[in-house]
Amino acid sequence: MTATTTAGRRPLGPRIYGFLRSIPTWVLWILVVLWTIPTFGLLVNSLRTRDAQRTSGWWLAWQDGANGFDFPTLQNYEAVLGAEATGGLANGLLNSASIAIVATIIPIAIAAFAAYAFAWIDFRGREWLFIGTIALLAVPTQVSLIPLLQAYSSGVRMTIPIIEKTVTIIPDMGLAGTIPAVWLTHTGFALPFAIFLLHNYIAGLPKDLFESARIDGADHFKIFWKLVVPLSIPVLAAFAIFQFLWTWNDYLIALTMIGGNRVALPATVVVASLAGEFGLREHLLTAGAFVITVVPLVVFFALQRFFVRGITAGSVKG
Repeated sequence: MTATTTAGRRPLGPRIYGFLRSIPTWVLWILVVLWTIPTFGLLVNSLRTRDAQRTSGWWLAWQDGANGFDFPTLQNYEAVLGAEATGGLANGLLNSASIAIVATIIPIAIAAFAAYAFAWIDFRGREWLFIGTIALLAVPTQVSLIPLLQAYSSGVRMTIPIIEKTVTIIPDMGLAGTIPAVWLTHTGFALPFAIFLLHNYIAGLPKDLFESARIDGADHFKIFWKLVVPLSIPVLAAFAIFQFLWTWNDYLIALTMIGGNRVALPATVVVASLAGEFGLREHLLTAGAFVITVVPLVVFFALQRFFVRGITAGSVKG
C-alpha cells in the first residue's frame, strides 16, 4: 500500500511548479511592487538635496518645492560621477566591470569543460573526483582569504624533512593589490558550484545525441562545441547571472585582495567611502548606490528568459 502511494505521488519539482502556476497574477504583482519600493525610494532620494534628505522621507519629495528644496536635481550624480575627488566612483565602475566580466567568463569556460567530462567521459576516479570538487562548496570564503592573499604575495613553499629541502608549490606572482588576484579568487570559489550546476544539466541531455555524434565520427571536443554548448545556453546564462551579480556586488574579496591600491578598487568599496569623514557627504550614498544597482538590473532583465529556463531545467520533467 505504501509502495503504491509513493509510486503514484507526483515528483516534487512538478508539484512546486504547479503551485506557482496556481498563484493569481495580482498576488505576483503585489510582490513585485513591494520588492520595487526600496529601489524606487533610493532613486527618489538620489534626486534630492542633502537638506531635503535630512528633513523628510523620500515619500514626501513632492513637497520639496514648497519647502525651498530643488527636486528633482542631478547634483548628487554630478558630484559622484564628476571629475571631483569624491571617491572616484567612475573609475570604480570600470574596475567593477573588468572584475565582473572576466571573473564570470573564466569559471564558465573551465566549468563547462569539467562538467562535460564528469558527465560523459568515463575515466578512472571520476566519481571520487566529482565528490571532492563539490565538497569544496563547504569551504567558507572568509577562512580562505588570508591564506590566498599570502599565496598571491609571497607564494607557497613546503619543507620536506627527509631531504631537508624547501619545495616551491606556488611561486611568488606578486598579485597582491591587483585585479588579477580578485579574478583568481572569484574563479576558485565559483568553480565548485558552476561544475555542480552545469553537470546536472549536461548529464540530463539525451544520450542518443551523443551516440549519433560518435557514430558520425565526432570526437569529444566537437561533441562539446557543436552539441553541448548550444543546448546548454540556458544554464550557462543562469550561472552567468549568478556569478556576475556576485562579483559585481562583492565587497569583502575585493577589499582583501586589493587593499590600499585605490586605483584598482571596485565601485562597491568606493561607495562605502563616499560619505567622507564624519558622514558630511552621506547624501551622496543614494546616488552612488543607485548607479551601481543599475548595471545588475540591466544584466538580469537582458538574460532573464535564459535564467528562468536554466533554473527550471530538469525540475519539471516527469
